[in-house]
Amino acid sequence: MSVNKAILVGRLGRDPETRYTSAGQAVCNFTLATDETYRDRNGEKQKRTEWHRIVVWAKQAEIAQQFLRKGSLVFVEGRIQTRQWDDREGQKRTTVEIVANNFRMLGGRGEGGTPASMAEAEPQAAAAAAGAEEMPSTEISDEDIPF
Repeated sequence: MSVNKAILVGRLGRDPETRYTSAGQAVCNFTLATDETYRDRNGEKQKRTEWHRIVVWAKQAEIAQQFLRKGSLVFVEGRIQTRQWDDREGQKRTTVEIVANNFRMLGGRGEGGTPASMAEAEPQAAAAAAGAEEMPSTEISDEDIPF
């Protein structure tokens, strides 16, 4: 048995971008920033931001496009996927992304503009998000977003 599961709570680094496949299925992409706070050798508090590429499909992609915005606080649950392709110059490229099967907006109307229930996430995701929302290491302010 194997498990491939990622759970993230962070803020969008840019507005979502949605495309449609030739079969008409929506696919939405956005970046999510998460923080880690730690003390360095001198005891000084340091913060490191990690950026994650998120991919959302189908109806949830359309919901993400409609309601998520740069800076929105979001809970994401999905699987880690690595993709490879050749770019226009023939160079091999690799990316690591989270293919989300659930997401939930954590901010209220003031953050992201819509109640969390609009994301139509599963009840398990809501319970996990409630616990994750209390973790101080995932708090990202607008100053942390580099653009």
